[in-house]
Amino acid sequence: MIIVMKPQAVREEIGAVVKYIEDHGLSVHLSQGEEVTIIGIIGDKSKISSENLTVYKGVDRIVPVTESYKLSNRKFHPEPTTVSVGNTSIGPGILTIMAGPCAVETEEQLMEIAIQVKKSGATILRGGAYKPRTSPYSFQGLEEEGLRFMQNAKKETGLSTICEVVSREAIEAAVKYVDMIQIGARNMQNFILLKEAGRSGLPVLLKRGLCATIDEWLNAAEYIIAEGNPHVVLCERGIRTYETATRNTLDLSAVPVMREKTHLPVIVDPSHSTGSYKYVPAMAKAAVACDADGLMIEVHNDPAHALSDGPQSLTFEKFAKLTGELKPFCDVIGRSFNPADSH
Repeated sequence: MIIVMKPQAVREEIGAVVKYIEDHGLSVHLSQGEEVTIIGIIGDKSKISSENLTVYKGVDRIVPVTESYKLSNRKFHPEPTTVSVGNTSIGPGILTIMAGPCAVETEEQLMEIAIQVKKSGATILRGGAYKPRTSPYSFQGLEEEGLRFMQNAKKETGLSTICEVVSREAIEAAVKYVDMIQIGARNMQNFILLKEAGRSGLPVLLKRGLCATIDEWLNAAEYIIAEGNPHVVLCERGIRTYETATRNTLDLSAVPVMREKTHLPVIVDPSHSTGSYKYVPAMAKAAVACDADGLMIEVHNDPAHALSDGPQSLTFEKFAKLTGELKPFCDVIGRSFNPADSH
């Protein structure tokens, strides 16, 4: 349940309510907006009396929360969250673009891509050093060597960096080199990995699982936040359906649904969802029109010879053309984005 305090409630009144809750063995999540303070109760609510809470001075009303996810719930935290990633951020008012290769192949390749995507407006460099592939014979990534290449690219370009992690060992390595870690779709319900990500100290990008419902996705985010890490960004990357024309089916309706359900930023990956570079620009524009906080786009210097996901990667020219066409969509929904700022 959540307790909505009156707009004029003072600190002492809020503190008295918090003390009552904590004295009964429960924990609280405090969300203090410009006008109203909301106290979220976490734990076994049968230990306290909602009737007793109503008599506390400053309490306006008590609202039951039926969803199992609390910390990621907009009812607990009405204001949208902004997540800082290195020297940039993801959240309301701006469009953040993550771009780069599916897999880090060489230092020269990554550096060239980093320079080019920054010119076109990306502020976060994505690159895979650990690759959970369907086939054990596919390229699995350069691991820590790839992470070092990511760090060098950041030093050269100033771009913030993100890399997927697949194990505790990968997280322990990643925290030394990158600004953000990613939990991929195949690991969305790897609860041990989610807990480790929550303890990492880095912001986390959580991709939606291939067959996950929105509530399952939010409960996965809850695992991360419950470990003390509120810096979570959600990424819609397509779900598995009966359709075979695209790699996955991009569920753009998830963006407005998430706006209603959670305060966490939501971005969209049009590359993995469609599986083809031909469809990426249209779906990227549609995602911005749906009010997504950002895009994650695969870009490669030579897609025909990429070691991973070449068919869905944009060339430098196609990426520059796309970002140049995004600004009118941002203007319509009131987001700032200007590729020229990065030159």
